[in-house]
Amino acid sequence: MRPPSPRRHPQRPTAEAESEPTRGAGTGGLARYVAAATLARTADGGAVVAVVLLAASSGSPGWLAGLLGASITAPHLLGPFVARRLDTARDGRSVIAAACLVHGATLAAAVLLYPVVWPGVTAVPLVASGVVGPLLTGGISSRLPAIAGPDRVSQRRAQGWDVATYGIGGTIGPTVVAVSAAWANAAVAGLILAAGTAVAAALVRLLPYGAPAAEAADVPRPGTTLGLMLRSGPLRRTLYLTVVVALSVAALPVTAVASTGLLHVVPAAAAALTAAYGLGSLAGSAAVMIWPLRGQADELTTRLALCVAAALAAAALAPGFAFAVAAYAAAGILNSCFFASTLAARSEYSPAEARAQVFVWVGALKITAGSAGTALAGTITATAPHAALTLAVVLTAASAVASLIDRRLRRGARARIWRRAPARRAPARFFRREHHVSPRRAAVRVIGKLQPGRSAAGHR
Repeated sequence: MRPPSPRRHPQRPTAEAESEPTRGAGTGGLARYVAAATLARTADGGAVVAVVLLAASSGSPGWLAGLLGASITAPHLLGPFVARRLDTARDGRSVIAAACLVHGATLAAAVLLYPVVWPGVTAVPLVASGVVGPLLTGGISSRLPAIAGPDRVSQRRAQGWDVATYGIGGTIGPTVVAVSAAWANAAVAGLILAAGTAVAAALVRLLPYGAPAAEAADVPRPGTTLGLMLRSGPLRRTLYLTVVVALSVAALPVTAVASTGLLHVVPAAAAALTAAYGLGSLAGSAAVMIWPLRGQADELTTRLALCVAAALAAAALAPGFAFAVAAYAAAGILNSCFFASTLAARSEYSPAEARAQVFVWVGALKITAGSAGTALAGTITATAPHAALTLAVVLTAASAVASLIDRRLRRGARARIWRRAPARRAPARFFRREHHVSPRRAAVRVIGKLQPGRSAAGHR
């Protein structure tokens, strides 16, 4: 009787295997990704505007509108604690699709409940919508490496498409709300955004399947993942550069309104400055698609952060309106390139078992920094129109220089460790005493053998 053959367990794919293109993940997979990401980010970007407009149009005080808006933006910080499910799930598409449906359902519930219940009750579904919001931004982006292909050029070009979805979503979302509110009301605008998330969920389910990179037990907790990011030089630099740049560029719309007097134009001209920045962002993402970024992502983030600081300085020092428009457009272009470099850094330096958490951590902190930057700029520009941009230039340039020093110090530490490391030992037989005898000592030993009566010490 033959002994039973041992049971073979299916081998889990490695990180390298996960980065390889999945079957069916060609142009069709990328097109479905772009459509799903655009719809999801349109809803995420327009939800705040719809909620604030709903409160304002109903005659509620400004503080209540701000509180409801914060109810959907502040919970983004809790996104990383939900994102671990993306790394542990057998099929991450199901998690993202469920997040899209939850976001749409809670947003629809909030806009429908607001006219008939106490506003505090409306904040509850908005908080739930905000918690899953980072899965619609960074969570979806974490699926891109498995779709784009294994080579760097394909990855960088696909990241350009991803940057474009952020720009389009951030532009179309508020536009849809404004047009829908003018046509009907703000509640209808919120429902339209909710319907868009349902379509996004269906498209996410049609994305190519990507096998999990590790067993669920091997996936670190959110706090451990954040500690890993802070210990990893490239991820640490990507994190604080992303936060500082997001904080800085958030001052541009506020400064555009405050600086119209200094530029000797009517206040409505601020819309042209903001539009120039938006068009520049789209142009920058298109440029990255056509000419993918080259070089190490860690170094690119530092260089492009310095370029963003230079564009912000040009906007602050603009002598005239035309120059300001060009500076705002340049800031949009360079910020898109910088964003693409941070996506590349997250993709290339993240451990496979925590990739989704890294994407969501950076995305959540970026959204929080952008909100803080807008609030800070609104406070500072009340006294000096260009004070916010000046502070933004200083912070961005300082963070870029800090990342440069951080990288140099880390390389220096590696070099010192390498010099202190013991040389590779040869086999033990080469360290026997007879293989390291000086010619004089060897001669003494020979003489000692020829004259047995005398010791070798006597010939020294």
